[in-house]
Parts: sequence; C-alpha cells; structure tokens
Amino acid sequence: MSGTTGPNADLDDESVIQDCEDCVAPAEAFSVIANETRLSILEALWQAPDRPVSFSELRRDVGMADSAQFNYHLKKLTDHFVVQTDDGYDFRQAGKKVVRAILAGSFNEHPEMGPFDVEGTCATCDGGLQAYYDDEMLVIECEECQKNHGCYPFPPGGLNDRTREEIMDAFNQRVRHLHCLAADGVCPECNGRMTTTITRDTEDFLGLEVRVDHECEQCRHQLYSAVGLSLLDQSDVVTFHREHGVDLCTTPYWDLAWCVSDEQTTVLSDDPWQILVEIPLDDEVLSVTLDGDLNVLEMERTCGASADGTRATSD
Repeated sequence: MSGTTGPNADLDDESVIQDCEDCVAPAEAFSVIANETRLSILEALWQAPDRPVSFSELRRDVGMADSAQFNYHLKKLTDHFVVQTDDGYDFRQAGKKVVRAILAGSFNEHPEMGPFDVEGTCATCDGGLQAYYDDEMLVIECEECQKNHGCYPFPPGGLNDRTREEIMDAFNQRVRHLHCLAADGVCPECNGRMTTTITRDTEDFLGLEVRVDHECEQCRHQLYSAVGLSLLDQSDVVTFHREHGVDLCTTPYWDLAWCVSDEQTTVLSDDPWQILVEIPLDDEVLSVTLDGDLNVLEMERTCGASADGTRATSD
C-alpha cells in the first residue's frame, strides 16, 4: 500500500488527496527506524528542551563522535521522520508517533497485572468486580457471574507511575474517548472512516440482546458496546445526572448499568431501529429513544414508579 487514498475513496472527487510520488512502502519505513542509532536520534530530539535542534547539538546529545557516521543515520531519517529547517532539525508527525509508541511500551513492554478488585458492582448480579491486565488488554469482569464489563487495549505505558485506582481512572477516560471518536465516525487507531451499526448480539460478546458495533473501513479496527454507552457525553444525560448530584464525566462507566447491560434497554423496533434506554436516578427516570445511527429521537423525564406501576411526567 502506498499513498494516502483509501480503498473506498471516490477517485472522481477532486477533494480526495492524491497518491504522493515520494511515499515509502511500510516495510522500507520500518527498516529505516530499525537501528539503535536512529532511535537514539529520535529520542534525543524528543528530549531537547527546544526545537529545531542544530546538527552539532543533536550529535552531542546522541554521543556519537564520528560526524560522517552520524550524518549518514540522520539523513536516513530526514524527510519521513525528521525535517531539516534553516534552524536545525525537527520532527515530522511520523517521527513523533514512533517515539510515542516506544514511550507507550507497545514495542518493548509486556507486563501483566491482577486480578485485583475494582470499585463497583456487577450490572447483572451485583457481585464484586475485578480487573486484570494481559497482552496489552485491560479487562473488567464480575467475580461471580463472569459478565464482561469491558475489554479494551491499554498501552503498557499507561501503567507507569500509577496506582491501581489511577490506572482504572485512566482506563475509564480512555474507553470513553475511544467510543466518542468511533461514534463521530473517526477510527481511534488510524483516523479512518468508522461506521456504526446496531446488531443482535448472537455471538454473545458482551451478553447483550443488542449491541453497538463500530468498525473502521480502513484498518478494520472494531469496538463493541451496549447501546447506552453512546449516551455518556450526551448533554441532556450529563445535565440530568448533575441535577441529581452525579458527575457523569468522572463516574466509571462500568458502574452504570445502562452502559454495560440491557437492564434498562428495550428494543421498540428493529426495522427501523428504535431503542429505548431508561436511566433511573433517585425518584426520576430519563427515557431516551435512539435510532440505528444512535441519534436521539425522543427524550422524556418522568417521576419514579407509583404504587400501581405507572409513572407521572415530571414538571
């Protein structure tokens, strides 16, 4: 693969970015950085207090006495990972990504952790929750019924200098970010076009009647969730919680039954999709009806159930 046009691009659209003549094949790009000296150059550039960095300063920071040899390796990085300016050398985006990937630990760290207890209770059986980390995946599940409350990639660097509580806080924010991008049609891995569909959970990935599937058209990255998870950043839902003294932005998503189960989810229609998510708080229920694209069709606040099981609409 070369260039920047994707397989589904409309080649007749003049706004499509055309293939570039100086792009390099992925194998060649990886071979360029598969060298200790070149990685040291990128690391020195990253550590520099100010950029651009002059040739002499960069060579001094890397600690290479042979100027010609240093220049050879620097030239290999220039244009694709590093850019040369009148004031010295600076990063291109690809160079920054390489360093960030190394700092994240994805290339050279393979830690394991857990299982350990997590604050909150199971959305299905009220059992205790536990988390464990393996193969760059952080998983939350019920200790008693083993219901999956989340299984997402979490780079090893996210474990560094954090307590278990801080790791789970970071994981909570990361999962929210991943799904927010996906719902907006942007792949969190490659920035390609993400499509969203509602499907019956016939494969029982999450133990749901229906689930939301996000899939990237470019890299095929996939995310799955309960329907309710898409409402975490919906303004009226956030306001509803705030009025009940709950900061939805910091509440762990796995501690919200409507985010991880079908307990408050009802399929009103599947042709077209109309799905009702009911969010109870204190003596009120916020009822949100969504379509197959996760757009809000209707929203209603009602008082809690009365003795005869009916609900009265709140003022």
